[in-house]
Formats: sequence, C-alpha cells, structure tokens
Amino acid sequence: MAMRTDTQSPALHIADSHDLIRVQGARVNNLKDLSVEIPKRRLTVFTGVSGSGKSSLVFGTIAAESQRMINETYSAFVQGFMPTLARPEVDVLDGLTTAIIVDQQRMGADPRSTVGTATDANAMLRILFSRLGQPHIGSPQAFSFNVASISGSGAVALERGGKTVKEQRSFSVTGGMCPRCEGRGSVNDIDLSALYDDSKSLKEGALTIPGYSMDGWYGRIFSGSGFFDPDKPISKFTKKELHDLLHKEPTKIKVDGINLTYEGVIPRIQKSMLSKDVDAMQPHIRAFVERAVTFTTCPECGGTRLSGAARSSKIKGINIADACAMQISDLAEWVHGLDEPSVAPLLAKLAHTLDSFVEIGLGYLSLDRPSGTLSGGEAQRVKMIRHLGSSLTDVTYVFDEPTIGLHPHDIQRMNDLLLRLRDKGNTVLVVEHKPETIVIADHVVDLGPGAGTAGGTVCFEGTVEGLRAGGTLTGRHFDDRASLKETVRTPTGTLEIRGATAHNLRDVDVDFPLGVLVVVTGVAGSGKSSLVHGSIHAGAGVVSVDQGAIRGSRRSNPATYTGLLDPIRKAFAKANGVKPALFSANSEGACPTCNGAGVIYTDLAMMAGVATTCEECEGKRFQASVLDHHLGGRDISEVLAMSVTEAVEFFGAGEARTPAAHAILNRLADVGLGYLSLGQPLTTLSGGERQRLKLATHMAEKGGVYVLDEPTTGLHLADVEQLLGLLDRLVDSGKSVIVIEHHQAVMAHADWIIDLGPGAGHDGGQIVFEGTPADLVAARSTLTGEHLAAYVAT
Repeated sequence: MAMRTDTQSPALHIADSHDLIRVQGARVNNLKDLSVEIPKRRLTVFTGVSGSGKSSLVFGTIAAESQRMINETYSAFVQGFMPTLARPEVDVLDGLTTAIIVDQQRMGADPRSTVGTATDANAMLRILFSRLGQPHIGSPQAFSFNVASISGSGAVALERGGKTVKEQRSFSVTGGMCPRCEGRGSVNDIDLSALYDDSKSLKEGALTIPGYSMDGWYGRIFSGSGFFDPDKPISKFTKKELHDLLHKEPTKIKVDGINLTYEGVIPRIQKSMLSKDVDAMQPHIRAFVERAVTFTTCPECGGTRLSGAARSSKIKGINIADACAMQISDLAEWVHGLDEPSVAPLLAKLAHTLDSFVEIGLGYLSLDRPSGTLSGGEAQRVKMIRHLGSSLTDVTYVFDEPTIGLHPHDIQRMNDLLLRLRDKGNTVLVVEHKPETIVIADHVVDLGPGAGTAGGTVCFEGTVEGLRAGGTLTGRHFDDRASLKETVRTPTGTLEIRGATAHNLRDVDVDFPLGVLVVVTGVAGSGKSSLVHGSIHAGAGVVSVDQGAIRGSRRSNPATYTGLLDPIRKAFAKANGVKPALFSANSEGACPTCNGAGVIYTDLAMMAGVATTCEECEGKRFQASVLDHHLGGRDISEVLAMSVTEAVEFFGAGEARTPAAHAILNRLADVGLGYLSLGQPLTTLSGGERQRLKLATHMAEKGGVYVLDEPTTGLHLADVEQLLGLLDRLVDSGKSVIVIEHHQAVMAHADWIIDLGPGAGHDGGQIVFEGTPADLVAARSTLTGEHLAAYVAT
C-alpha cells in the first residue's frame, strides 16, 4: 500500500480553478454592460422587480450561450434540424457548463397532448400493456390514441434482375385510436344556423364564418364551382346543392383557368378550426367556435380516446384507459403491486416516473389530463420530473420562478428539490420573487434598480443576510409583512354556486359575496380553478383574466396588443388629412425595404440568422413620407418610442389630446407598466409584464365581476403593493373581484376568504373554510390558516 510522505496539502489542481461562471459586458435586451461572477455548484437566486433584466441575464445570456455551444458540437446536417441560436450580446462568458432549462412556458395546447404523452409515462404504459395485457391485441401502437388502424393492399412494381416485376402486397397497422372521435375524446355538433343566413344568397354574404368573405379566394371557389347557384338564397337550395355546400368531399375544379380544390364548408371548418385547441385560437374565431359548435363526450369511447380493442386488453382487471384515468398517486401504488420479472426494468422506470410526480406534488393529476389545461406552475413541475432522478452532475439547472402556483405549504417541498439538485454537485440558477425561496440561496444577485430602461444593472451580489442589510428595493421589501385589515367591506349581494362537480369538486355549494375582494385559496390541486372557472363563466358581466400566455410575434407590441394604436392612427390621420393605414408598420405605411420590421433578416441555414438594421428607414419601420406627418410636434415613430408615462402626458392635453388613447394609457400605468415603451416587441417582455399587460386590456371590458387567476405571478414584492392598490380601486369603483391566489399578502388584504382542501386531487375538492382573514388566522384550522397566521405574526 503506497504511503503519502508529504505533510503539506497538495497545490490546487488547475482543473479545479474553474469554479465561477463569469459574465462580462452583457447587453441582451435592457442589460447595461453588466458583469457578474456566479459560483458553481451552489444555489444562486436572481431577484429584482419585474422587467429588471433577470431573465435576460439568466435565460437570454447564460443558458442561451450554453445551448448554442452544445448545438455547435453536432454536425452541420444535424444542426439543420435544430433551432438556430444567435450568440448573445456579451463580451466574455467563461466557465459555462451544460444548461438544462426548466421554464414557465405553458405546454403545447394541442388537443392530442396529455400529461401522459408529454412525460413518456404513456409510452411506457403502452409497452407494458402490449407485453402483459390479456387478450394480446398487438404492439404498443395498438394502445395509442394517436395512431389510427389502417390497412391496404395493391400491386407494387419492383426492379429485379433487370426486369420489372409486379407483386401483390398488403399491409395493416393496428392503432388504438377511437374511430368515431379520432382520438380526441369528444365529438362536435355544428349548429348550421351559425354558419349561414339561409334567407340570403352566397353572393349577398350568406356565410357568417370568420374569413369566408365572397371577395377573396373562397368567393371565387364557391362562385366558380358550378355545384350550386351563388345568386340563389340558401333556403331555396335542393338537397343535393345543400349537401355539396356543406359536406362535399375534396374535389378538383377549374376556375378562370386555375386548378383549385373545392371542399364542403363543414369538413373545411373541422380541418382549419376544430383541429386546434380552443384556447389557442384568435379571439374572433374562438367566439365563432363557441357560438357554433357544441362539444360532447364521444359516445363510443366514453371520452377515453381509445378503440374498443385497446380497452378490452387488461392487466389484473384494469385496462389502459382505467390506468390513465387514475390519480397518479393511486396508479403508482398499482404499478408497485405488479410483480412481473419479464418486464422488471420497464416497471422500475415507470414506477420511478410516477413516484417523481408524487414527490414533486403532482400526484393529484391523472395521465389523461390534457396538457393545455395545466397551469404555468404545474407545467413547469411536469418538466422537472425527467431531471429528478438524473445521475448527471456538474450541470447548470435554470429555473424560472419554480414556486408559481404553489401554496406556501408546497414551497418547502420545492425548496428541498432545488437543494437536492445542488447537493449532487450541480449549479442551480433560480429567478425568483418569493422570500421563502430566496432565503435558501447560497448567493443572491439583485438586478435593478428599476424596470425596463431603468434596470439592467447589478444592485447587489452576496449572501441573503447582506441583501437584507443592503438598501436595494428587494432588500427593503424582503421582510415586508402585510397586516390583516382592521375592517372588511360589507357585501352588496351574493353569487350562489350549487352542486359544483367539475374535476375533483365534491358537490360544492358556496356563496361568493359581491362588491368585495374575495380570495380563493388552497394547496395546488385542491380545486380552486375548477370551482372558479368551472362555475363562473366569462361572458355576461364577468371578466376573466387567466394564466394563458400572450401570443404575439416581434411585430406585436403593447400599442397593437392593447388596441392603443387605433386611436393614435386616427388622430394622426385627422391632423394630417390622410388615411389611418399610413401609420401602421404592418400596412400601407411600412418601409418597403424591410416590410415594416425595422430590420432585415438573413437566413444562414444551420448558422444563426443575422438581423441588420434597415438602412432605408434606419430601424424606424415607416416610409420616409409617413414621418413627414406630425401630431403635437412628434412623428409616429417618435410616439412609438415613448414610454407609457410620457405618452400619458402627451395624449392627455394640448394639440395631441386623444381621450381614447389616454384611457388605455392610464390603465397601463395603473398596472405598473409606466416604464414600457409603446413600440417594444411583445417577444422581449418578461412573464410578469405580459401578465400585467393582459390585466390592463381586460380592465377595459365592461363587467361587474372580475376573476383573476394568480395575478401576482412574476411580480416583485414591491409590485405586489401596487397590485393590491389596483384591486382596491376596482372594488371601490363598485366591481366584485374574485382572485385565485397563494400570496399571503393578497390573502391578508381580502375581505372574504374561501379555502379549498384539505389536500389535493381526491383528497381535496371541499370547502374547508369560509370567512374573513382574521377568522381564518384565529381558527388556524386549515393549512392556509396556519401559514397565514405565521406570516402575519412575523
């Protein structure tokens, strides 16, 4: 056995000296030549007000460069299939490791995507049933609701020995898709009266479907098809003509010498509109679909999406549809109970995946839950599952507010997971606002001091104690505790809900007081959203602001999204005696060289594309002649470069006074977006900014009841105060506000609290408390009561 004779400690090996991630001169989005050093194999939390540059530093710089460099290790052929990433604007990035990003992006809202298909749990279950299910019906495809059963036969020509030989071939694929609903679980019934006005002819605009005008291609196809007379009212159509209009299979026709395909209106709608998730549609199309189409559970498969054959094969009396419908915590127990040595590795992997769901606090979900119905927090935790049992070390894990959608009771469990990842020797970077998670950090980087152009610098680096003592905005608000209100408002009425049974609700009866601030709370999965969104439908007098993502390209900006650009364009047009379309960068006023984008994109195949500022308009996006027109001494590009605060002043008085624009700008300022510039692309906004932009647009809607789903998402501690002020102003103006929320400051500020529980999934779905926050704290009878009492007391 070799003996060490030297008593001195060995010199540090050069390979161990790379223990920092160094960022120098970062300029992504609003970062101002920022430099920072982040310790490796530690938990670093990035804080700062919403829009201060946290995501730009963590996701846009560190994680983006790590991913780009990994992609570059693949061949050019493989890179051609991968997303191309430009190098972030930064002088030096040193000490990077492989980054695994777990962000808040909602999971695909495709109607065919479920929790099981998104996490590979379904893939393993299908293999399990194809091996052990009795009777045996086929390969794993036979249990997939995304694979249709098809068969065919015919002659094929082969070259053999210099001769062409014809042979008879046949094939068949056994899939698990229900043939009636095509694997969607629901069938639709279309109300014909919502498709057309039968007293009019097609030429007179009988079709009332969005986009089906007779001026465009559809008009040309319908008029030239020859299947019916476009000048005859639809009520006078023969049976065959009506069938051809509504149901005809795709048929080749020739109109004005052009080959076209004619297809009946209903199959065309089903392909173009009904194949998408309702929530992913544009508002006017969604309104049409909700008006014209009723969705009912498929009578053939009972909503399971699977064919009869797939449902007939069972293991221990349970078929794959039953397994997917089970609560995951119950399914995990069932899988642990299977003792089959022939599939032991598969069972071990499946059990581990299901146990990870339970461990991360998602045991209340079921595998057949559509992934589009998950909240942002749930989607993020589903993405975490594949990393929990990973043996990888020295990896950088990047999390975007992992506590979103978590009750204070669940946050401790999330903290334990983050610490476990760190303790395995990984670098964990977390963007976070909640003090409960900031407090476990080894290192804190606080960005600010403000948001947007007022942010982008490092205000503090160091320990949590140092942050508390520091004078930064985060440090000052770190130990803020909202106190209970001394007096609560008196309700002006009640909104009665009786027998609510959506998802896990157990025949719930509850009265929502009106004219006050009501907070609905409870652990994740207790049934809050099911109760509120399932029973109080947006529509007559109800304005609902959910967590759905804002969709918008780089051509969209706060001015276009909020409808602010319309009154501004009209004001410019009126002042200059020209038409409004000139003042749109997406219409007639666009610079012809860059088509109103302001930059010219050059695609370089597998290399990152290059965006160069357009030389013609110098990035202003408008034709030079348009910029000669002024309103109040400013041209349209100068107005779009203004911040909301400047624009409030500009459109509030003087020559540029525009009341319609001023009202929208005031709402944007109300929700704390005064620093945002009107023309900033939506793609560059942070999660918290998008949430508040959405809230500002919904505030314009006429309604007596406002339903808000976790409005504190992405908000800094300092911003929560402003949100509470906004909620108070809404209630004081005579509105009823119902908020689904986990933030204790909002609970303490409520007039009335409805607490669901006691647990999640089938352990929840009941009202465990109704009353004032003071009564909840005094009783301490629920998990929420205990956490709120501790919060108010500290």
